[in-house]
Amino acid sequence: IDKAMDVAYVQLDEDNTGLLHNKDVRVTDKKGNHKKGGDVAIGKLVKPGDMVTVQAKSGYLPKLDSTDITMEDKSAVVSMNITLSGRFLIHAPMMAENRISKRIHDKKQRKQLTKMLNNVEKINGCILRAAAANTQTDVLIREGGILKHIWEELQQYLTGNEPCLIMEGPDAIQRSLSDQAGNLINTIDVVTMEQYQEVEEWCEIYAPDLVTKVTPVELPDQEADLGLFDFHDVLDQIEDLFQPYVILKAGGNIIIQETAALCAIDINRGSDTRGNLEINLEALQEIGRQIRLRNLGGIIIVDFLKLKTKKEKDALLTALDEIVVNDPCTVQIHGLTALGLVEITRKRRTPALQERLDLALD
Repeated sequence: IDKAMDVAYVQLDEDNTGLLHNKDVRVTDKKGNHKKGGDVAIGKLVKPGDMVTVQAKSGYLPKLDSTDITMEDKSAVVSMNITLSGRFLIHAPMMAENRISKRIHDKKQRKQLTKMLNNVEKINGCILRAAAANTQTDVLIREGGILKHIWEELQQYLTGNEPCLIMEGPDAIQRSLSDQAGNLINTIDVVTMEQYQEVEEWCEIYAPDLVTKVTPVELPDQEADLGLFDFHDVLDQIEDLFQPYVILKAGGNIIIQETAALCAIDINRGSDTRGNLEINLEALQEIGRQIRLRNLGGIIIVDFLKLKTKKEKDALLTALDEIVVNDPCTVQIHGLTALGLVEITRKRRTPALQERLDLALD
């Protein structure tokens, strides 16, 4: 227990340690109700020697050339608030009520979805994902039952005196399927038989309507790195993601600079002769795409071209709201400052693209 930071370090195995914040503690009272941490010091909720069940919220990528990494920096952030993700629902066993994803911003829609979800007696302790806004109730009931069954099956492993891995989190394929399965999908291309089996199994469980969309692609070298990207001729587009700029169609450009504290995005007019709002709206579409593809996270500051009227500023923020809805990560917009800057926070689940590349090159 670290009293100064109000956190606990959890021994995961011989080599890895998890950082458990007070707010992520969950304790069960005598009546079986789950209590959230944060009201009292973490030392009053858990103590050294306790066996607790945790789930990784974010991982740690070791920097081979770093010598001054602190305990906090090299520990995966973990939580006792376990969640199991499906296609349309997230099952949160420590949560008694049902909730709606924070990514659904429309108040009227949130109210309607909350009422609909709470009226389904067979679903409890679930978060409705944004992709499920127009999904039929029987589909949600089926998925809620699957997630609940998985949690019940896990109970038999929540005992013992030695730390152990109970369940692996979703890999890149499963995350991609989960994030995109709410969109219109024509085909899911796979290369190896191992990938085919993994995708087919996931679809059979969470998305039966997508099973027929799984399509094997024959390549000369199935094990070649980026072989499928080469097949679809998108390698040049991938290389562009490592450039600090993006050229817009009408002549403007976007400059993207990542720092330790935040990511700054600047919009430049270039040779574009249109009005500032038109340029900003076009840039906004590309910014949303770049944020997702580069997996930018934390604090993001966007410097738009100056807008004069309140109507133009409102139009810009409305368009931004519509764009971030498509992001699989939680994105919050904190408004337009007096200097014309838009403040955004994005809670990503995996490291940024550039960070992954740097580690691979090391």
